[in-house]
Amino acid sequence: MLPGVYHATKKDGTEYYRSSITYKNKHISLGSFCSEKDASSAYRYARQLLQDRTLSLESYDCHSALPSFAKWVTLLNFRDNGMYIKTPIYLKKNFFLYYFGPDDYLTFDIDDLFYYSTHSISRRGGHLFVADYGMQVNILSRYGIRNYAVAGRDYHFINGDNKDFRYENIEIVNRFHGVFSLERDSAPRYEARIHANGDWIIGRYNTETEAAVAYNKAASVLITKGYHKEYPVNYIEELSAGEYRRIYKNITISSRITSLKSRR
Repeated sequence: MLPGVYHATKKDGTEYYRSSITYKNKHISLGSFCSEKDASSAYRYARQLLQDRTLSLESYDCHSALPSFAKWVTLLNFRDNGMYIKTPIYLKKNFFLYYFGPDDYLTFDIDDLFYYSTHSISRRGGHLFVADYGMQVNILSRYGIRNYAVAGRDYHFINGDNKDFRYENIEIVNRFHGVFSLERDSAPRYEARIHANGDWIIGRYNTETEAAVAYNKAASVLITKGYHKEYPVNYIEELSAGEYRRIYKNITISSRITSLKSRR
């Protein structure tokens, strides 16, 4: 058997080959391969990468190089920074890069290193997820951004780079569903809107929480009237149950909504 290669058999009897390498007393799996030749190539590339410091991420050739690019990042980071991380992370000073491909990566604060070194990021339909406690969790939730939030409207990336997820680069504009901040020279104002056979303005309020409660109240009115749209509920953690009930009872919503004809 070639160096770094191990023969293995699946439960159904299919033969395959595993490749691994030891570096700085760390035994590193390089993956599974259909042929002994590919497994050996992965071992040779890995050995060369760990020994030759002229090789970098830009040296990766996606058409011929083995092991995978993700493993390439892992090995390169271990070689340069002395830390073995299973996910495709390369450490920088005070931040790190999470790679999907040679020119495709996300930037995170170093404070998030432990989380993303144990959680792999997946992409689907433009969204970024990790598997957490058996659920797929949008990584935006770590910033307090809701699933229904719209980039550019409810939050934005300050430097214009939508792949830079450092905390200082993300500004949340609207925390709640149906609530929008209004540009004013004096005190801030918030407008609550809801959709029911068109977009309706619920009202304008002095605080974001009042507007969020007003949205909830308008949604309840519409559901009572037979509008079966699944309106998201705004959960306002900073309000106690008593405070929420008081605001809900006293908040005023548009008479155009309360006077809508029932669909029942």
